[in-house]
Amino acid sequence: MREAATRTSGTGTSSRRVTIGQDWTVAALVQANHGLRPWLTICGKPVGQMMPEGRLIEKETGSIIVILATDAPLSLRALAKRAAIGIGRAGTPGGNNSGDIFMAFSTADAGDMPQRRGPLETVTQMNPEHLDPLYLAAVEAVDEAVINAIVAGDDVATVKSKGKTRHAIDQAQLSALCR
Repeated sequence: MREAATRTSGTGTSSRRVTIGQDWTVAALVQANHGLRPWLTICGKPVGQMMPEGRLIEKETGSIIVILATDAPLSLRALAKRAAIGIGRAGTPGGNNSGDIFMAFSTADAGDMPQRRGPLETVTQMNPEHLDPLYLAAVEAVDEAVINAIVAGDDVATVKSKGKTRHAIDQAQLSALCR
């Protein structure tokens, strides 16, 4: 039996396009090394519980970084908060020792360099009453980016577990369970 502890992952990306008056894009980039295999849920299936594993650790000690990018002019704080919902869809509640970092940026209103502008600025921002589709797109993109990171993960030799290996997810078995 292969030994595996956390969901050994890596970097994953995903994006969505949304039409709210015009087309907008939300993209997610995740660096994922978080969660425990039994927590893994894909499309509502508890696939992590269905995949046997040997455990190297008993509690969550990993981390995840999520960067959301959009071309929509909106509150970035509100957008960044959707990252937690996206990672939760894959089954992780986060852990006490987990280093979760979420940030968002927008390319909207880039305009001229701030140093060349006057003391007052005019900013265009979307009406918050119309943002639900954009928030859903962010959640879906983060969820898919996490899964893409898990699938792209490689085996990793551990330092703390005295030379043992955390194995990447078995893609063939995962695919069979999701059919």
